[in-house]
Amino acid sequence: MSNLFTISLTVNGNAYEREVEPRLLLSDFIRHDLGLTGTHVGCEHGVCGACTILFDGEPTRSCLMFAVQAHGHAVITVEGLGTIDDLHPIQEAFWEAHGLQCGFCTPGFLTTLVPFLEENPDPSEEEIRNAISGNLCRCTGYQHIIEAVQLAAKKMRA
Repeated sequence: MSNLFTISLTVNGNAYEREVEPRLLLSDFIRHDLGLTGTHVGCEHGVCGACTILFDGEPTRSCLMFAVQAHGHAVITVEGLGTIDDLHPIQEAFWEAHGLQCGFCTPGFLTTLVPFLEENPDPSEEEIRNAISGNLCRCTGYQHIIEAVQLAAKKMRA
């Protein structure tokens, strides 16, 4: 008798079917089974936001989910937002406005902010601060991140 479960899901538009242990975290599945290392694991308690992915379009902490819970669902990681040759406006803005330093927290910020900006195309600074309040950065002090979000909003409106 096998302890493995077969899951099928879509990640960044690609369909996957894999056998996984029921206790495998979604963050570990994404990183180790699929090789998508942009999803970072920081606290492993859902506090830091580094592992945030889009789960059926909603920002979700992948370290708080098991891979089996993703069966039948769609996941977008930071790798699914854009490419080197065709960056998402939020990626461009973080680069242009110096919204990152070491980059460890950046994927979680980006996947948190994409749906936020789609729903709030012209957010106030207070709304931005509230939107990013669940993501921790130990390098920047957040001002450049806020400026990057404001720039991304402008790019996305254009």
